[in-house]
Amino acid sequence: MSRLANQLVRAEKEEIARAIRTLLGRPLVSAHDDPAAFDLIRKRRGPLVQWFDYFCGWRLIVEPRQGYARLVKAGPPGPRSATRPARRRRTTRAPFDRRRYTLLCLCAAELLTSPVTTIGMLGRRVAQAAAVEPGVPAFDPVRNEERAAFVDALKLLEHYGAVTAMDGDTETYLGDEDAKVLYRVDTTRVIRLLAAPVPPSRVAATDGAGALAELTAEPRYGGDEPTGIQRALWARHSLIRRLLDEPAVYHDELTPAQRAYAGSLTGRRMLRRAAEEAGFVLEERAEGFLLVDPDAIATDTRFPDDGSHAKVAALLLLDLLATAGPVTAARLDAEAARLLRRFPQWARAYQSDGGGPRLAADALEVLTQFGLARRSGDQVAALPAAARYRVGRAVQEES
Repeated sequence: MSRLANQLVRAEKEEIARAIRTLLGRPLVSAHDDPAAFDLIRKRRGPLVQWFDYFCGWRLIVEPRQGYARLVKAGPPGPRSATRPARRRRTTRAPFDRRRYTLLCLCAAELLTSPVTTIGMLGRRVAQAAAVEPGVPAFDPVRNEERAAFVDALKLLEHYGAVTAMDGDTETYLGDEDAKVLYRVDTTRVIRLLAAPVPPSRVAATDGAGALAELTAEPRYGGDEPTGIQRALWARHSLIRRLLDEPAVYHDELTPAQRAYAGSLTGRRMLRRAAEEAGFVLEERAEGFLLVDPDAIATDTRFPDDGSHAKVAALLLLDLLATAGPVTAARLDAEAARLLRRFPQWARAYQSDGGGPRLAADALEVLTQFGLARRSGDQVAALPAAARYRVGRAVQEES
């Protein structure tokens, strides 16, 4: 093979790896928001579809004419999935609460009926839908907090390209329920937002847990009576999904089937191949596995990071956990309170009564999300990956 051919093959592999990590970091890529990334995904659509199906069992949908690519990351949520909520697009970037999730679902359902609408019309239809849905609180746009939750739901839909403000600004609705905003609706993209193998219309269960189980059921793995091939396929897909989605995966968090697959020659070869083709560095330790993206393309959030007070406090508290062994939650609260007293001009939002426990709780959430600490009852312990961030003592060499 000529040098030019080798260069072309290497360039293709690098492009595929970059596109894989792009989709892992942003499962919905739009030509409007990132034309270069979308063009790369469109260009390498065939190998990308094959890679995600083979290694993860995930479906990749690329719509060149409509200008978006959607990675449908199906399957039951992992143990740390609850720490990745939808976030408000306004200044605070606070996580969605139950009310905002409810309004997001109601808005998405009502947007499917018309390609064009206004914020007032949509608000009235959401109010009507909430009034007839059992167990859903009424939507009252007269109340400021209700309008704020409604705006947050719409801003997230705008971010995903499901709606586009043609005239007016969504945030004007915060101060005036009679605000005039005209939207164009991309109904196909609204439908694509739901990453579920089973359509909601086919779900028979009425309770939340049962409905979620039906929505996330994947028949290809055989259900309650899988064959040997189906069990092996599920072990591979579920393990690689965990590795791609979570900062660190520990052996004691895996199912027996996943541990057996990870320890087999076939499993190890498959993990290394998946990491190599996606451009990750696979770190194997006695305690578990870690995928590292050298370019941070697949990274949706970073640590260490001074972007929030909770992350700064998490790094400071992590050293205590790594050196003092398991500590009580009360000790973390006290340590966080000590930090606030030591730096009275820092973390103003926590400089009040009860600020120490709140800061400790937010910091512990960060550590849990990154697989660096685990709480069991009243005890909080550092996990093996925390050793990466342990503060070392400086040593001065004699000349």
